[in-house]
Amino acid sequence: MTGARGGVMLSPDGEIETLVPGAAAAERLRQACPMVCHLPAAAQRLQATWFPGHDLLDLHAFVRPARFCAPTPRGLARALGLPLPTSPEDEARTLVHAAMVLLDELTRLPDKAKREAHAIALVMARGGWPWGRGVLALLDPGDGGGAAGAPRALAVWKDLPEVSEHAPEPPPGNIPVDPAEARAKLAALLGQGAEARPQQADYASALCVAFQPRATPDWPTLVLAEAGTGVGKTLGYIAPASLWAERNEGTVWISTYTRNLQRQLDSELDRLYPDPAEKRRKVVIRKGRENYLCLLNYEEAVGRLGANPQEAVALGLMARWIKATRDGDMVGGDFPGWMVDILGRERSLALADRRGECVFSSCDHYDRCFIERAVRRARRARLVVANHALVLIQAALGGIDDDSRPTRYVLDEGHHVFDAADSAFSAHLSGFEGAELRRWLLGAEEGHRSRARGLRRRVDGLYDPAGPLAADLEEALNGARALPGPGWAQRLAGGTGRGAIERFLGTARTQVLARAPASESAHGLETDLRPPLPELLDDARAVVAALTDLVVPLKAFVRALVKRLDEDADELDTPMRARIESVARSIERRALGPAQVWRDMAASIAEDPPADFVDWLAVERSEGREVDIGMHRHWIDPTRPFAATLATRAHGLVVTSATLRDGSGDGEADWLSAEARAGAPHLGTPAIRASVPSPFDYPATTRVLVITDVKRDDLDQVSAAYRELFRAAGGGGLGLFTAIGRLRAVHGRIAPALDALGLPLLAQHVDAMDISTLIEIFRAEEDACLLGTDAVRDGVDVPGRSLRLIVFDRVPWPRPDILHKARRKAMGGSLYDDRIARLRLKQAFGRLVRRAGDRGVFVMLDSRLPSRLGGAFPEGVVIERVGLAAAIAIVAQSVGPMDVSPLQAE
Repeated sequence: MTGARGGVMLSPDGEIETLVPGAAAAERLRQACPMVCHLPAAAQRLQATWFPGHDLLDLHAFVRPARFCAPTPRGLARALGLPLPTSPEDEARTLVHAAMVLLDELTRLPDKAKREAHAIALVMARGGWPWGRGVLALLDPGDGGGAAGAPRALAVWKDLPEVSEHAPEPPPGNIPVDPAEARAKLAALLGQGAEARPQQADYASALCVAFQPRATPDWPTLVLAEAGTGVGKTLGYIAPASLWAERNEGTVWISTYTRNLQRQLDSELDRLYPDPAEKRRKVVIRKGRENYLCLLNYEEAVGRLGANPQEAVALGLMARWIKATRDGDMVGGDFPGWMVDILGRERSLALADRRGECVFSSCDHYDRCFIERAVRRARRARLVVANHALVLIQAALGGIDDDSRPTRYVLDEGHHVFDAADSAFSAHLSGFEGAELRRWLLGAEEGHRSRARGLRRRVDGLYDPAGPLAADLEEALNGARALPGPGWAQRLAGGTGRGAIERFLGTARTQVLARAPASESAHGLETDLRPPLPELLDDARAVVAALTDLVVPLKAFVRALVKRLDEDADELDTPMRARIESVARSIERRALGPAQVWRDMAASIAEDPPADFVDWLAVERSEGREVDIGMHRHWIDPTRPFAATLATRAHGLVVTSATLRDGSGDGEADWLSAEARAGAPHLGTPAIRASVPSPFDYPATTRVLVITDVKRDDLDQVSAAYRELFRAAGGGGLGLFTAIGRLRAVHGRIAPALDALGLPLLAQHVDAMDISTLIEIFRAEEDACLLGTDAVRDGVDVPGRSLRLIVFDRVPWPRPDILHKARRKAMGGSLYDDRIARLRLKQAFGRLVRRAGDRGVFVMLDSRLPSRLGGAFPEGVVIERVGLAAAIAIVAQSVGPMDVSPLQAE
């Protein structure tokens, strides 16, 4: 077992050996090949690049595929029903007991499942799987069975059910939902004997207006509904949404910003559809295709196994998961996040269609495809749970994978609509984006290893190779060679850009380095686009010409391809028609859309800046290394395109959150700012406002402390404050930082001390784990602490004592970059800054109390927190400005491990 100070190893004869991080520990581990839990994290903590080991997570993924456990000894113990360990020595023993339980489960598999598992384990053992010999001994069928070759054993796609096709669904009806009906439905969902929650019933009732027939063409009924934490808004909107969907035989799309809320929704919908078969018919979790495993990518990886035998372990574990997964979702579904850590991204997430290279119905796996299954099921579902990015792109493009257009939406986490729209409707003429488009069009180029298929392969069989379409395609692909090619970043850094777009980016880099302040900084640099260098204007004209050479023939190719749907209607079967439509849509989205916008951006450089946009040049850096260079364009108000696309096409739209409104003290101004961030001013009808307060007694259950005697720029003082506050709380602390560098510095200073106290410290950007995995561990381990950037606050939903203290290092002011400068000027100046900071504080504070009985303390280490930001906290909660020693005492008294009394004001 490992921690911040080192580790302990349990020998076969029961002896405990202490391991000190360094070369000696690494060598000892290489000799021992021990049992571990999360080998990459253990290696990192012991300063070992790698060592052979029996990772219990490997074994868990093989025996219990598509089932999650927290990737710690306590998490394994909890999942397997074992006693929870209380010391590092106990944790080491727990690994042995966990292995015994998992191996025993293998012996109790049904005969068919045992033979399938044996065949896969044999492939993995030949690839060097440490568990291979033991697993094979337990699974040996005894008759020579299960000894299939690798391709046959791993060809699990053959066992997946085919996706059925159905006739198009008729449009939904317009039968309204009455508030009394919504209340009754909510009561039924809660069940008899449920705690009375009048706020939840009021909330469900208020949303019903969005499920009335639309009264005005082109304008939806928009409901802005703020529901305080604890109201139960999830079931509150499921009640009227499900009623409308069932009686009108239509679909309501429920959208979230975070994966965590999607998982919560999935769980809550068990109440609506307790029968799993009915739920599967009526509820779909819908994401972009980059989230789902691509069976063709997996098959191609299996085909390369002969040349890459070391991939056998990862492919075997992926095969086990593919057989067991509910829907093939690798990001937030039933694919444990820690599998990415132990297998590596190339062997896991990279098997998804992350670059939009699907060949659609020409793929042998089309009728078993996970994403195709989700698309088809979503057409017939009553409730589709999606994310804001997918919803906005679908609205903007008239559908991603089909042309369906729902009429009713619920956008939960509505405080992020502005940010989601900003991401969806921005444009980036950059080296990275250009290289991605080139790869999408040309595929793998000579001398470069890649799975990229290229457009020629994706459209194979859709046109006559000797006809005019072939000439258009060839011309377009020749035009794609003007995009940044392999090695573009090195050429730009050396001033040797090749082609029109690389030369443009090289000149852009020169302008940034010449004008940006602190040009030697390890962080990203940016500068205003205008006035441009004279050379940039010349290069921009060449970019316009180069992109025109790509866009014109590619447009002609798409037009001619779509024309086949009419001209060859009597010859095209349904799969071919679907493939033509899908290919045309993908070209529009992935190639023509971006290329045309980039051309417009380059053409506009010589003109006055467009009124609704802000343009700038940037050099992106990571760890001091340049990773991208480009011209960026954002809407100053991204809710304009949001309103023009999604909002105007919807009949009813609910935007809801616990933190929609600001806390400026001016109630009307707070509503107006909420409306602005939801795009309401750009609609033809006024938004309907609804607000339901939280049932929690925040003054009695929470404290807000501002530390007055810690210098925020002295990292030794800041670190000491984090250490002592976490110690006083006995763990359960979330540390939020405004900069990654500060987080890492604090972690290095406090991790050993907390480890000595038995308080595990987890850290984003430090631990060799995905942030979702870190949050799962934090949730499961009551006395763990977690350090993360300010953005982590949205992904943390941890009820109970696992989160009882939040410590913020600085006031979360918005970053003063060029984009913010433009928005600040247009949206209220310093009041805009205050609004953003207040909302961030409000969202962070909202993590503390998630259910009745929770208590917590919020600590701000920045003494310069202005009193005007106090509206971020609930009414009645007093901001107490105290010294660090007093704060430590308050934390210990309020939420420390020995305190069971109610919080009392000092």
